Amino acid sequence: MYFRRLEDLRTDHDLTQIKIAEYLNMDREVYRRYEKGIREIPVWAVIKLAELYQCSTDYLLGLKDEMQ
Repeated sequence: MYFRRLEDLRTDHDLTQIKIAEYLNMDREVYRRYEKGIREIPVWAVIKLAELYQCSTDYLLGLKDEMQ
């Protein structure tokens, strides 16, 4: 599921939830809920995270296994 990939990418890039939340201009708890699948992530945040991690939105959402 997409939220697992969010956590994997974040840890692979040695980033904290706080750093990602700051990048997305939101509270850490809101971002944590995206990672845990408690809350659905908005499209604008998916796009920003795909840009940050230099991957496709499809990869970020778990629709493809290739990053590009």
